[in-house]
Amino acid sequence: MTWNLWWRFGPWEERQPAIDAVVLDERPDVLLLQEVWSDGDASSAARLAGLLGGHVALTTDRRSGMGFHNAVVSRWPIGRVEERTLSGADGRPGHRKVLLADVETPWGAWCFGSTHLDYQFDQSATRQVQIGEVLDVVIERRGDPAHDLPVVIGGDFNAVPDSDEIRMATGRAAPPRAGVLLSDCWEHVGTGDGCTWRRDNPYQVDTAWPQRRLDYVFVSWPRPKPIGNPVAAWLAGVDAVDSTVPSDHAAVVVELQTP
Repeated sequence: MTWNLWWRFGPWEERQPAIDAVVLDERPDVLLLQEVWSDGDASSAARLAGLLGGHVALTTDRRSGMGFHNAVVSRWPIGRVEERTLSGADGRPGHRKVLLADVETPWGAWCFGSTHLDYQFDQSATRQVQIGEVLDVVIERRGDPAHDLPVVIGGDFNAVPDSDEIRMATGRAAPPRAGVLLSDCWEHVGTGDGCTWRRDNPYQVDTAWPQRRLDYVFVSWPRPKPIGNPVAAWLAGVDAVDSTVPSDHAAVVVELQTP
């Protein structure tokens, strides 16, 4: 499951119990989060890990005050954790990152990643560079694509499926890196448009952006069939919980074929 939690924006104190309720209802094995807040040792990701009885990894944040993170929450122990900084619009290292965690699943260490690309409506060129950098880490962490577990990457990519950056990642355009693509789980098995930035979300009443599908769960390709193939995909967190909508984004939940 991947979900942008909208940090501490909006009525965040009322939203937190609604987020909790959705996560407890879905009970994902692995939860890939963006816009996670932290305050000292406390964080919204650690809270969810506690509810699920699981484990958590966070990106670092060197800013003072409240932290702003990507996170991986898992029902299974987390081994190796790594983060990579993505390039900003000026080509230098920016504040966006991809967090990679080896989850100690019953089928072995399985690499899951959480990322969040630049959001500006007109920053497709920056996101294209960032997609290439995400593919770099996939290449490094996937092992032997003919035999090993594929890499699963979830996140808020701030780009629609027909954008240049997503087309490059999924093989509709020339990929930025040879020999690797990302399978879009919603495209495989989702029903409907799968929009996660939605006009029926009350936090989007004044948005200047159209309804769009921005959030994805991807599985690296090539991979040893059928491991990692999507089986089902659906949205969560769309409806209000006790009159409060949990986030400005809907979550994407998928089931994947295991070995």
